[in-house]
Amino acid sequence: MRRFFLPPDLLQREDVCLPADLLQHLKVLRISVGERIELFDGRGQRVQALITELHKSSGQARVEQRRQEPRPPLALRLIQGIPKGSKIDLVLQKGTELGISRFSPVYCQHGDVTLAAERLAGRNERWQKIIQEAARQSGRCHLPQLDEPVALDTLLPRVEDDMLLVAWEQAAEPLYDKLRNKRPQGITFLIGPEGGLAGEEVAMARDVGFQTVSLGPRILRSETAGIAVASILQYLFGDLGSAGAGRLAPAGTNCRSSHPAFEAE
Repeated sequence: MRRFFLPPDLLQREDVCLPADLLQHLKVLRISVGERIELFDGRGQRVQALITELHKSSGQARVEQRRQEPRPPLALRLIQGIPKGSKIDLVLQKGTELGISRFSPVYCQHGDVTLAAERLAGRNERWQKIIQEAARQSGRCHLPQLDEPVALDTLLPRVEDDMLLVAWEQAAEPLYDKLRNKRPQGITFLIGPEGGLAGEEVAMARDVGFQTVSLGPRILRSETAGIAVASILQYLFGDLGSAGAGRLAPAGTNCRSSHPAFEAE
């Protein structure tokens, strides 16, 4: 069954008016009257609807089933130093697929703020479309929040969560060691732009409670690091692979798993 996003106000009635952009999708896909589609509103509501009318500039579908999906078990917020070009598109797309709950793009010292400001003008609508499409494709029912870009030093003092992490190439402690024996329900992680975070930015993050972590011996690109961290955190504490919370084993635990870091299922 084909799946499409509709704003919440359009899914309130039992007879749903289909907007022009969705009509165009249906036309391209050759979906006709009498077929069923799935609609979601980005707030957890999932609807099965029967198409009852299709015209050149209008259409309707009748709701047959409604379901409210629960929110994911782990709230993940990515504070992303804005990378160059269109790399942030990849971050938003893959981050949405992986279940990130909130994206907070930030200007950092090693980024080109002037270039970024010019490039970002009018991009919010495009970014929202990328998020919606990634949610549609991945079967996600809750759209992540997308914040307006701000300077890192403006955002950091306002951040609160169960766990605050910043990936830094000079950090001594591995990510795994920071996560051992933890059961967070909300995690915020900070990723720098190309060139990484400046020392003053890392110090500022530490001052407000962020813990620096190493992602291993390889230096990851800015657009790769957030995706990698999100995957790890979702596997350990979220719903990636329907794992559930609590995979991390205490030090010295004997595990049947092939990796000593994880508890046996």
